Amino acid sequence: MKLIAVGDNVTDCYVDDNVYYPGGNAVNVVVNCQKDGAKKTAYIGIFGNDENAQWIQDCLAKEGIDTSRSRKVYAHSAQPRVLLKDGDRVFAPGKRESCQHLFSIHLAQEDLDVIQDFDICHTSCYSNMEYELETLAKICDVSFDFSDKRDAAYLNRVCPYITYAFFSGSDLDENVCQELLKLASSKGAKICGVTRGSKGSMFYDGENFYTQGIIKTEVIDTMGAGDSFIAGFLTNYGDSKNMEEALSFAAAKAAATCRVHGGFGYPHPMAE
Repeated sequence: MKLIAVGDNVTDCYVDDNVYYPGGNAVNVVVNCQKDGAKKTAYIGIFGNDENAQWIQDCLAKEGIDTSRSRKVYAHSAQPRVLLKDGDRVFAPGKRESCQHLFSIHLAQEDLDVIQDFDICHTSCYSNMEYELETLAKICDVSFDFSDKRDAAYLNRVCPYITYAFFSGSDLDENVCQELLKLASSKGAKICGVTRGSKGSMFYDGENFYTQGIIKTEVIDTMGAGDSFIAGFLTNYGDSKNMEEALSFAAAKAAATCRVHGGFGYPHPMAE
């Protein structure tokens, strides 16, 4: 499986430890796909002109991620502040007017020429790529992380163009999860899944439901665990097309991420 990610990048600022980590859904997914054995990976994002942006780019280079089609703008990186409570992450507002808030990516033909060489293009509701989904769907499978955006109007807008739909639903009971997945499927998404925190995950392929429990582990930091799950699922399912195998693999990768700080490591001291 070959995956390219398009969209958000941030530096997650851990207030208590006075460090920040590279992150963002699209960044975390592509890095973990690379770690999980994807045959080829790349990332198209918008980088600011500050030290944080350079740190993200350096970390991606160390992980072997091609960022040559990314943009650079004169603005600071998004910096959500993170507090850890019993290993779980709690977000607080960061600085506004960041490059992620001010700019979005318009895919030029040169970008599309690159993307069409990949099996899957992953993006999310945080990436402002909804208006590019129809074009992307014509050249590769599209993976989309809805996070907790579940309203019918948004599903109507996105689902017709995506192959893989991922939702966050730790607050949902089993019946509501089933209805959500059936709704996304009816609107066009082929493989739909909802991660439910400690309750595991539920997936639907248009015919059958599948459930996967969590793999118990020492929890140091849950940051990026959901993104690791998505990456593990896409990497394994993209090659095997075996739902049970892919879900088990994804659960193991999410558990491993819970044992480290940040989405995929690389702590950096915050500037004074």
